[in-house]
Amino acid sequence: MRARTIVFAGGGTAGHIQPALAVAALWQQNNPTDRIIFIGTQSGLETTLVPQAGFELKLITRVRVPRSLSPALLKVPTLLHQAIAESKQILAGADLLIGFGGYVCAPAYIAAHSLHIPIVIHEANAKPGWANRLGARYTDALAVGTPVEKGAFSDALIAGLPLRDDIATILHKNANATDGQWSQLRKNAKTFFGIEPAKKVILVFGGSQGSQAINSVIDGARSHLKDSSIVFLHSVGRSNELPASDDHYKAFAYINDMAQAYLAADLVIARSGAITCSEVGALAKFALFIPLPVGNGEQSVNADHLVAVGRAITLAQKSFNSSWLIDNMDSMLTRSSQQSDGVYAHDLDAAAKIVALAEHQLELSAR
Repeated sequence: MRARTIVFAGGGTAGHIQPALAVAALWQQNNPTDRIIFIGTQSGLETTLVPQAGFELKLITRVRVPRSLSPALLKVPTLLHQAIAESKQILAGADLLIGFGGYVCAPAYIAAHSLHIPIVIHEANAKPGWANRLGARYTDALAVGTPVEKGAFSDALIAGLPLRDDIATILHKNANATDGQWSQLRKNAKTFFGIEPAKKVILVFGGSQGSQAINSVIDGARSHLKDSSIVFLHSVGRSNELPASDDHYKAFAYINDMAQAYLAADLVIARSGAITCSEVGALAKFALFIPLPVGNGEQSVNADHLVAVGRAITLAQKSFNSSWLIDNMDSMLTRSSQQSDGVYAHDLDAAAKIVALAEHQLELSAR
């Protein structure tokens, strides 16, 4: 078989990049002679994450469409034209484009369609973003992380969301673990962070960049913990000031070993990004989700399936304050303790399902 060129598009946030990296890694494992290229923009996390994973990255102009009327709208046509032209140069001679959403995808989809290059799209969110909705006009090869109620993605392959390597490794190694073995793993994880195993751990993070809104609530609730057996394990975000840690509060600019952090957690407080929801479900955690109040609105529905099975509750950011957290902390920890261990098995082979869909699309295009 000749070496092929497979282009991946998905940038901006870890929610778009991490699934793409998981699929790219499996593709490379299955097809070591193929060339893999990522398309990104200068402002996205892909400039760090993609090179770290060992993949080639090519950049195009970022096209951000303002969500309200502003002078910036006048620049969109010119920027889009430039980004499409740059995408065409990257895609020239490519065999397949696999997109995962984000600003980088719209010009890539348009360019691939104009070059008659087959397209595969994976949508992580329960409410598809505008770039992937655009791309769905050019292909039937669609996959989703969770079922989508309407639109083109309602008939897509339900592949699940590829998990990050550290979490997938833990799940594969402990697929047949007993309750007692999972309990020991959780105790070991607490010890890893310097926390006594008997204490309750509340893991808090606000996405890859952190959340000042969530951080301020946690800061206001810290004084309540002085005489409790609860410890906050808090990822505040690299761009935010790092508070001092103490016996009841462990602060990190960024938690690198999220698998251990999840294992240590008795309760998770986080945004309801698609990746976070998938990880919470896969590791059978109980979560309080504070959906991001801006954007496409996808975070308001991403956690619906976890809420439906009693694994999570959601709360609007405007209602989330220190008093609410103090009043509800114990009841949430009680609900968490009543949950049994479990795994959403479809996530364990999500990358393989997307690779299989992509291979099938290549076969169809060769006929």
